[in-house]
Amino acid sequence: MEDKIDIKSLTLSELTQFLEDMGQKKFRAKQLYSWMHEHLIEDFDQATNLPKSLIEELKEKCRLTALVVRQEQISKIDDTRKYLFELYDRNMIESVLMRYHHGNSVCISSQVGCRMGCKFCASTLDGCVRNLTASEMLDQIYRIQKMTGERVDNVVIMGSGEPMDNYDNVIRFIKLLNSEEGLNISQRNITVSTCGLVEKIKELADEKLQITLAISLHAPNDELRASMMPIANKYSIDEIMEAVRYYIDVTTRRVSFEYSLVDGVNDSDDCVKQLAKLLTGLNCHINLIPVNPVRERQFVRPDMKKVYSFKNKLEKYGLNVTIRREMGSDIDGACGQLRKKYMDE
Repeated sequence: MEDKIDIKSLTLSELTQFLEDMGQKKFRAKQLYSWMHEHLIEDFDQATNLPKSLIEELKEKCRLTALVVRQEQISKIDDTRKYLFELYDRNMIESVLMRYHHGNSVCISSQVGCRMGCKFCASTLDGCVRNLTASEMLDQIYRIQKMTGERVDNVVIMGSGEPMDNYDNVIRFIKLLNSEEGLNISQRNITVSTCGLVEKIKELADEKLQITLAISLHAPNDELRASMMPIANKYSIDEIMEAVRYYIDVTTRRVSFEYSLVDGVNDSDDCVKQLAKLLTGLNCHINLIPVNPVRERQFVRPDMKKVYSFKNKLEKYGLNVTIRREMGSDIDGACGQLRKKYMDE
């Protein structure tokens, strides 16, 4: 299986070259690309205007990524949908569809599992199995569009995995997603979340993409951050902030900071002051996330009164703050929970 070409991960120009090398005419590449990325076929036989001989040759040489839905959970509260997908090698990943008034948003996974070890996340409990290919990231969106019959407007790479740990595939994925011959989702509607791989943030800046960068910060100082996120032992907050300033300078894009509020851990007045000192004057936005309780972890979410109080105090410093609306709380909504449950069973 592995020596087959992952055809859905090829750009249009790569696909054109590949088919020309097979002795095919140029226009066949456009036809096939459209079948894969607009009509969202799951099988080469569905490409009805391609010659039978070409279809047979494609089956022999290529793998057409098509994820299999193993589970779908639908929230009774807000119609959020959570999907457990099976990959060709039997590994499992999960994705979430969230419906907002501004359109449909899909949160996708970038790895099977994760090796970052953040203490409040279920994705990382069994470590990282492997990176996802660009086509496996794309197909999470394609399957969801096909099942719901609705267009996906926004994509967030914030599911299982650390996107910057799978950098090349993530960049390829963004370019395919943004391609006019595919779903043509605007880069401005794509968010990439990272726990702070400094060199990769700078590399991403140099790509000069118009995406939104989200930094999983979760603490305003190194000591507290290291108690929640092992990555803090490698990169200090100062190093991350330097990379973020570089990113803002190069792209002129506003950066988002994710801050999971954990009761009695990072929600004190002192944390407010330190966070304000860190972020004041920066072109940024703070997204407060009341932590999702994970069975295997001890973290507890603060009550909403505390959450609003934290938000109000930050706003007094002139910072732009929102509280993430909780979606799908009745359906294993948090990162990695559904996959973990499935694997345990």
